[in-house]
Amino acid sequence: MEPIGIRLSDRRFQAPPFLDQGIVGASAGQSFLPRAENGNYPCFAALDLGTNNCRMMIANVLQSGGYRVTETFSRVVRLGEGLHRTGCLSDVSIDRALTALRMCAERLERKQPISVRAVATEACRRAANGLDFLHLVRDETGLDFEIISAREEVELAVESCSSFLGRFPDKSRALLIDIGGGSTEVAWVRLGWGNGRHQLIGYQSVPVGVVLLSEMFGNGPGSYEAMVSHVMEHLREFEAVHCIGREIAADQVCMVGTSGTVTTLAALDLALPRYIRSEVDGYVLVAEAAEHATTLLRNMTQDELLDHPCIGEERAQYVLPGCAIFEAIQRFWKIPVTVADRGLRDGMLMRMIRGFSRSGPVAGGFRQRGG
Repeated sequence: MEPIGIRLSDRRFQAPPFLDQGIVGASAGQSFLPRAENGNYPCFAALDLGTNNCRMMIANVLQSGGYRVTETFSRVVRLGEGLHRTGCLSDVSIDRALTALRMCAERLERKQPISVRAVATEACRRAANGLDFLHLVRDETGLDFEIISAREEVELAVESCSSFLGRFPDKSRALLIDIGGGSTEVAWVRLGWGNGRHQLIGYQSVPVGVVLLSEMFGNGPGSYEAMVSHVMEHLREFEAVHCIGREIAADQVCMVGTSGTVTTLAALDLALPRYIRSEVDGYVLVAEAAEHATTLLRNMTQDELLDHPCIGEERAQYVLPGCAIFEAIQRFWKIPVTVADRGLRDGMLMRMIRGFSRSGPVAGGFRQRGG
């Protein structure tokens, strides 16, 4: 079957945008980027420790002001497993996360980036022992994590996807959706075509993610619709405040989606033999495509989900909860979704590079063990 969606040309990794006090722009302009002591352009690293995944990205700055990714790392650690029942991170989850973070630390010691930023999100925000866990991480690995607010998480997600916001000159608003493990971030953005700046009007950190929904509702009969209804209840107030449906009716809104859920739906619509980032990033899922892909997933057996080359064992149990969150969003705001395979790490890299190009190296979030 031919893909239903639409492909947009990819323009990622251009000169980094800026996001200051809720303002995101398409470009900060050309800046002088000094070389590191070894004569190469400097290397930066960004780590994102979420409820389900531990991710790292290492990149070299380009003279143009953009960056080239040289190494990535992603591991499902399920840090927030059981958190909604106990209010704490479990010993088993902590051990899984520490194993992954030790691997990240070893790679950082080899690469020696001039600046590292490491952030933790919803699981550590909610857990009573979140700070104690991060102190343990620092002692064991040298990685110095900070727990960022929901607002900064939204801002970083918007910044990472800012190149897509410049593709809709006929729209005045953008809706960005980031479906996570412990929460779902929704950003409402005013597109500023007159001055090249886009403004964050409002955001909502919906306290439901794929891990939480999976543990709350399971996979029994009727659980899917129950999950959809649960998410919709959280979205009603945001819609009431911002009247997004009215803007959609006036054809003034574009939507960007960034998460494993939307990238998986795009991969299914494209019928990819395996996950290929360059095919998915920038792909536009129209409503019919999203519904078709969701139906395919809902009709798969557990074994079929496990065996699917774009899903696999680590993500199979969270696919349907992610689809339920996405379907709830689409029932409120049914418009095409531009799929963005990028996230907090991209936003962090952009900020670090911008800070370096303006004022030299910025403080890092990593120290060698024993240092």
